[in-house]
Amino acid sequence: MSDAQDLRGRVCLVTGASRGIGRAIALALAGAGCDVAINCRSRIDEAERVAADVTALGRRAIVVQADVAQASAVAAMIAEINNALGPTDILINNAGIGLHRGIDDLTEADFDETIAVNLKSAFLCTQAVLPHMRAQKWGRIVSISSGAARGAGSIGLHYNASKAGMEGLTRGYAARLAKEGITVNAVAPSLIETEMMPLTAANAAARIPVGRAGQSEEVAQATLMVLGNAYITGQTIHLNGGMSFN
Repeated sequence: MSDAQDLRGRVCLVTGASRGIGRAIALALAGAGCDVAINCRSRIDEAERVAADVTALGRRAIVVQADVAQASAVAAMIAEINNALGPTDILINNAGIGLHRGIDDLTEADFDETIAVNLKSAFLCTQAVLPHMRAQKWGRIVSISSGAARGAGSIGLHYNASKAGMEGLTRGYAARLAKEGITVNAVAPSLIETEMMPLTAANAAARIPVGRAGQSEEVAQATLMVLGNAYITGQTIHLNGGMSFN
């Protein structure tokens, strides 16, 4: 592996990392030799367990409680990470919510909250870590999108809009930062077995060509692949078991 691809010793921030996909990514990063800042809005006990697992892998870890949809909270979070681990080299925008709503049930408050947590947070966190990345001419940013960005999805149109916006944000940053040594990509999983999307084996086999739901660890594996490749930028990597093709 070339120096450009070597992640050892890098400081990483994973938002929404107390469980599910975020937890799997945090542990995969630790396994690759990274120190990890584990962000959560609540679920502190679960986040602390993730931190303990990272430490058990021989890497440094801190838990940073912050609402990443709030600019002041993001600024305070980045300052805390700087003090404890050093500046952030790798950002994983994973924080998100999935409020299941139909057209007739969806409220303005639901829409605003979803856009803030799923999309605005990615903008705020990216803006906060860019000064260091640009100064060192190296950085990696991956946002966890969804197949719903380009399909109907099952959660609701507000969720579709937030994830489609995330992919637009990804392309916009990638185009403007490529010459500065910073790659920006998205990973878009569909039907991953998590608390947000519980799936029975029979349901998964009926809907997914490979015959099962995806696992959080497979999303983490795809994320590491993107992080380790300096020639991939502005892309969305789809994990959907063959349900659709680019």
